[in-house]
Amino acid sequence: MSALANHAFAKMNGIGNEIVVVDLRESLRDSRAAVTADDARAVASRVPYDQLMVLQPPRLDGTAAFIRIYNSDGSEAGACGNGMRCVVKKLFEASGEAAATFETRAGLLNCWQGPAPDLYTVDMGPPKFGWKDIPLAEEFRDTRYIELQIGPIDAPVLHSPSVVSMGNPHAIFWVDDVDAFDLSRFGPLLENHPIFLERANITLAHIVDRDHITIRTWERGAGLTKACGSAACAAAVAAARLKRANRTVEVSLPGGELGIEWRERDDHVLMTGTATFEYEGRFDPALFAS
Repeated sequence: MSALANHAFAKMNGIGNEIVVVDLRESLRDSRAAVTADDARAVASRVPYDQLMVLQPPRLDGTAAFIRIYNSDGSEAGACGNGMRCVVKKLFEASGEAAATFETRAGLLNCWQGPAPDLYTVDMGPPKFGWKDIPLAEEFRDTRYIELQIGPIDAPVLHSPSVVSMGNPHAIFWVDDVDAFDLSRFGPLLENHPIFLERANITLAHIVDRDHITIRTWERGAGLTKACGSAACAAAVAAARLKRANRTVEVSLPGGELGIEWRERDDHVLMTGTATFEYEGRFDPALFAS
C-alpha cells in the first residue's frame, strides 16, 4: 500500500501554482521508500496540482526535511520555488519558527520569513549556465542565446532562447507580448525538443523595464501554469546576464508577483512571495489500491 494511503495533506497555492504538501517525516523510517510516480499520478487524478511536495525524514544534520517534488505527470523535479514557500508557510505557522533549511534533489535550500508576515523567501542557490549542467544535447559556449526556433526558418514564431538551470532546466524566449503566443500549443513541442536531455520549462518573457519582467510558463511535467517560481528566477537571471535588467527585479506572472534578487556577493538567487492555504484533506486508500 502507498505511503500516502489515509495520510493527511494540505492543498495550497503559490500565486496560482497549485501545490499539495504531504508531511511523511513521522511515518517514514526509510527516506528512500516514500512515494512512487504512480502514487503521484493517482493524487493528481483526485486532487489536481502542479507540484506535490513530499516531506521525508531529514538525511542531513541541520535540515528540517528531505523533500521530493513530483510533477502531476509523476516525474520528479529538482526544485520548485512556489512549492517551497507553501511548505515553509505550513511549517512556520505550526512551529513558530522563522527560518529552516531543506534538502532537495537540487541541493540545500535555505528559507526564511520575508520582510512582511505574509511573505516568504527561498534561497534557490546559484544558477548554472554550462551546457552540460542544464543539460543540453550539444555544446553551446554561450547559453545567453542558443540556436532553437519554432516556425519557418525565415520567419520563426519563437527563436533564440536563453537557457539556464535553477535546479531544473529552463528556456526563456524574449517576446514583446507574452500573451500573443499560443503557449499551450508551442509549450509541449519545446519542452520535449531533443536539445533538452531532461525536457525543459518553457517561458515567454517580456522586459518591461530594468526593474520589471512579465512571464508566462509552460512547466515541464505540469503544463500551462499560472506561476512557476524557478522560471521567474531563471528569467530574472537571464535578463541580467544580457544586461537588459537589474539584478533585483519584480517578476509578474499570471497568478501574481514575485521579487527576485540575484545576489552578487555569492551568486545565489533569492525569491520572495506569498503562499496561501486552501484546505486540508486525507487521501482515500482506494485511490492507491490498483
